[in-house]
Order: sequence, then structure tokens, then C-alpha cells
Amino acid sequence: MRRSALVMASVVATVLTAFASRALSDDLPEYRLKAAFLYNFAVFTDWPAAVGPTLNVCVYGRDPFGSEIDPLQGKGVGDRRIALHRVMGVESLKDCQVVFVADSARGELPRVLASLHDAAVLTVADVPGAAAQGVILNMNVANNRVTFEVNLAAARGANLQLSSKLLRLATDVRQ
Repeated sequence: MRRSALVMASVVATVLTAFASRALSDDLPEYRLKAAFLYNFAVFTDWPAAVGPTLNVCVYGRDPFGSEIDPLQGKGVGDRRIALHRVMGVESLKDCQVVFVADSARGELPRVLASLHDAAVLTVADVPGAAAQGVILNMNVANNRVTFEVNLAAARGANLQLSSKLLRLATDVRQ
């Protein structure tokens, strides 16, 4: 079983690398790529046992994904299944394990992060400068490619361990 998990992790890392290097085009819209990144971020995170059988993935703010994120509903992450939620209020984030903060909610980022302080929540955004503000993973588009940066201090504060495979693909890793 351990061997099959390693093989699966290797396959996912290859797919993530392919997405990271692929240019955006009409064939692969930006938010389809970002949804794939979001899924792989969850796969390459070690979750505390207390998380349970469901990973609640919450999109906070005006949903930029549209239907591009819908295929993640029910998808497996190890022994867990993803449940997607689109939320508008900070109080709705308490049951989330992954929170994607949309650019439309950039002004609320400090409030979102304060509400999740010390919770085992993987915060992800596509807001310029979000990693410096305390988001664990921040996606960017550079040279027509989706890239991401990591805030390891924020990950440690959330009691989450990110895979070294994920860290190697980041454009910037903040300690």
C-alpha cells in the first residue's frame, strides 16, 4: 500500500509540474489550472488526523472558478473526499480545511487570516502579496504561466506539513 501511495504521489507531482510549465491558452483556462493546483496543494499537504474523512474546500469571495472547480467535488485526497463550498462570510470558514481567498476579497484578507489563526487550515490565494501577509500558498501568473509561492511559517502555524515535492516547485519559499 505504501508503494502505491508513492507511485500516486509521483504521478501527481508530474502532473503538477506539467501544469506549472504549461502556458495559459484557450484550451486550458487560467482557473482550470488553478483548480488543478488547488487539488494538488491538498494532496501534497499532511493533514492532522483530527481533520476527519472530508476536506471542506471553501472559495471565499466572488467565485473566479465558475464550473472549472466543480470536478473536485467528491474527489479523493488520500482517505478523504473533497466537499466544495462557496462562502461569503468569515464566520462560514470555521468548518473549512482549505480556504481559497479570491482576489475579489483581497481587502478582507487580514480578517480572514485572523479568523483562521492557529486552525489547521490550508490558506490559498491569488492575491498579489498574499504570502507576505500570511497566506500559506499564493498563486500568481507570470510569463503566461501559473506559479505559486509558499509561506512556511504560516504552514507551521496552522500545524500543516507541506511536501518537499511541492516546495521544490514553488517560485518563492518564505521561511
